[in-house]
Amino acid sequence: MDRVSGVCRFGGVVSAVRTRTGRSRRRLATTSQPPEEMPEAPRSGLGAILVLACILVYHNCLYCGFVFDDISAIKDNRDLRPQTPISNIFLNDFWGTPIHKEQSHKSYRPLTVLTFRWNYAVHGLQPAGYHLVNLLLHALVSLLYYRVCAMFLPEFASFVAAILFAVHPIHSEAVTGVVGRAEMLSSVFFLGALICYAKGASRRRYTDWRYLAACTICVGVAMLCKEQGITVTAVCVVYELFVVQKRRSSSTGRRSWLEAWGKGSGWGCSFGEAARRIATVCCATLALLAARLHVMGAQLPVFTRFDNPAGAAPPPARHLTFAYLPALNAWLLTLPEALCCDWTMGTVALVRSWRDPRNLATMALATTLVAGAIHALRTRSSALSMGLALLVLPFLPASNLFFPVGFVVAERVLYMPSMGWCLLVAHGWRLVAKKRAKLAAAALIFMLLAFSAKTYVRNWDWKTEYSIFASGLKVNRNNAKLYNNVGHALEAEGKYAEALEFFNTAVSVQPDDVGAHINVGRTYNHLGQYQEAEEAYVKAKSLLPKAKPGESYQARIAPNHLNVFLNLANLISKNATRLEEADMLYRQAISMRADYTQAYINRGDILIKLNRTKEAQEVYERALLYDSGNPDIYYNLGVVLLEQGKASQALAYLDKALELEPEHEQALLNSAILLQELGAADLRHLARQRLLKLLDKDATNERVHFNLGMVCMDEGDADCAERWFRAAVHLKPDFRSALFNLALLLADRRRPLEAAPFLTQLVRHHPDHVKALVLLGDIYINSVKDLDAAESCYRRILELEPDNVQALHNLCVVAVERGALAAAEHCLARAAALAPHEHYIQRHLAVVRARRAATPAATAATAAPEVRARWNYIPQHPPDPHETDAS
Repeated sequence: MDRVSGVCRFGGVVSAVRTRTGRSRRRLATTSQPPEEMPEAPRSGLGAILVLACILVYHNCLYCGFVFDDISAIKDNRDLRPQTPISNIFLNDFWGTPIHKEQSHKSYRPLTVLTFRWNYAVHGLQPAGYHLVNLLLHALVSLLYYRVCAMFLPEFASFVAAILFAVHPIHSEAVTGVVGRAEMLSSVFFLGALICYAKGASRRRYTDWRYLAACTICVGVAMLCKEQGITVTAVCVVYELFVVQKRRSSSTGRRSWLEAWGKGSGWGCSFGEAARRIATVCCATLALLAARLHVMGAQLPVFTRFDNPAGAAPPPARHLTFAYLPALNAWLLTLPEALCCDWTMGTVALVRSWRDPRNLATMALATTLVAGAIHALRTRSSALSMGLALLVLPFLPASNLFFPVGFVVAERVLYMPSMGWCLLVAHGWRLVAKKRAKLAAAALIFMLLAFSAKTYVRNWDWKTEYSIFASGLKVNRNNAKLYNNVGHALEAEGKYAEALEFFNTAVSVQPDDVGAHINVGRTYNHLGQYQEAEEAYVKAKSLLPKAKPGESYQARIAPNHLNVFLNLANLISKNATRLEEADMLYRQAISMRADYTQAYINRGDILIKLNRTKEAQEVYERALLYDSGNPDIYYNLGVVLLEQGKASQALAYLDKALELEPEHEQALLNSAILLQELGAADLRHLARQRLLKLLDKDATNERVHFNLGMVCMDEGDADCAERWFRAAVHLKPDFRSALFNLALLLADRRRPLEAAPFLTQLVRHHPDHVKALVLLGDIYINSVKDLDAAESCYRRILELEPDNVQALHNLCVVAVERGALAAAEHCLARAAALAPHEHYIQRHLAVVRARRAATPAATAATAAPEVRARWNYIPQHPPDPHETDAS
């Protein structure tokens, strides 16, 4: 019989609290479990061992470079540069793309990017510093995790969980790959939020709201480091329901919340504080989630079927594959032997029917999780409950169960779920150790040694682009992206023939992979096989999805696949007769994606070649509407204005490009040349500064040495100019402008015999350099006295330019020097006919005629000072982009 034992108020509602007497109470007493061992505070000595283990296992990551996603997130991310406004970090996604753009991945992690920016401010793009921060963060997470485990397990069992976490091979991608910092930073605040919640709920009769406030702050910070961090709220709810309330019921002799709710006994009165705590963190989390959705525009990112094939598959393959993927991830946690950096494309074959044996793995995992949850409820085990919560809840955002993500499997997203796995393993190990201590110890030692060795070896795979992708091919031979990336690594090393083999293999593995065909075409282009390159590009173009009425085209095509238009246009534009065809391809790419800024940039280049500079200017200005922070667009606008003769406006755009990217090499070089041409002393000083900055970046750039020499010439420092010109010639022996200006400088300083070898070298590489032939001929006549060599120079000039008066005149001088006055008179008469206004030719003709009429003795006495070889002084100018001389 029931009786009313009292009433209490909760939230303004009066509820009767009923209890049962008799047999029900006796049954409850007989089925109650013995109290769980209370956790002990962790010792600092074991924490030091954890840190040492992290250092020993991961120290080799310091020797790794930037690979895979590090390139986009760090090397190519302008948000890391000091000149970029720091506010951009909060407007762009993790990769530096404005988050409102359709091609953004919507991965909003500004605090992680901020730490990258700090790294860049300290040591630029030196990878070791980035890896060191990751290593220290992993050690910190391991210590915090040890502290959290001690809330549910005895001290040594907590240490077992923490050291398994510290050395687990699945973490190699998160720790050794620099972009994995998002996981570790988020985990720091994830664990911090859980610890704060535990402290806030530790009092029996009231809540310490300071810790609850700290908990909500940590939730927000964790989410701003990586989206997964927001799941800690659900973990805190599980902690409240299954740990806090269980311990209070154990200490007071009351029923747990589950028993009380099931019996209708005292939920409102006994657990009001718990409800307020849960409501607080849940409301704060909902507010954070709403803000996050507002930032990304409530728009999910667009991924292609190559990124996540199951996402584009029809039912039931879509649902069966997504259901199987958690089982695959659980297997990687349990046996992390076959690790791979990329699981997209054909890595995981679709589960197309219910008869696929992989469905057994799906069912096994589901059964295990359900059985574990039921056992946790029955035994009231804190370790089991929290282990399952930490395993399952952080994995949900990446599970594809609620919304598709841009990958099939990503090892680094298992960083947080592995906390639950390690906690469950440590809990099981503790139970085994109670009965079979030696077996448990042996198993633990074996697992730690195996995990540590695997992690250490796996870290070396992340050393270079080639090593990481080649290691992936050892695990998976069905992923065309891996073959493509190995090919890219070989291509970067100039091994085009080897790269082509991998690209062709990618095509054979995934025949409809547009990117693979683009790679094949680009490699053929590098190898000079232009016809094969064009065929590959045309094939790639034919594989692009066709437009459908009423559907956004850009939502169904990867932006990098549109590169086929750029590559094909660049190829055919090598033929000057196909420039209009190239322009049409660029316009086609722009019509497919109006914000495709690279197509605007390349189209502007074509329009410049077509002498349509005004139209090119309009194209670049339109590109600025879509990407106003792109320094390349400002640089190209500067080039267009230079073509139009607007030097001051051009300089303003070049300076703007340098404001956005101070290391922009082309803008530095061309602005320095322009500053030098403007002639002012203060501008020459700025030009020198920019050239020296380029020299610091690349001491082997011969153009920089040459232009530094030109600055010295403008300043009247011939010794300085000679030094820079010689350096340029040393770096590039066929450097046309440097060779000529160095020879000109030496001849002008009355050192013709030193100038002659440089002129000879110049004529050998550039037989059509008329001015060099003229100057060399003059040195042969007046300094070397080699009339045959001089005659050869002048005749070569007349072959190139039959009406070259200067060369014809100097050939006449050779005849005079040989005493062939009749031939000289005929030659000079021809020269006078070609240039009747050149008085020196008329004067020399008169001298020769006078010598023919005079006595031989008089001729010898007067001829030599009268007729000399003549060449025009060539003013020094900066070379154009083709390294030809200005005049």
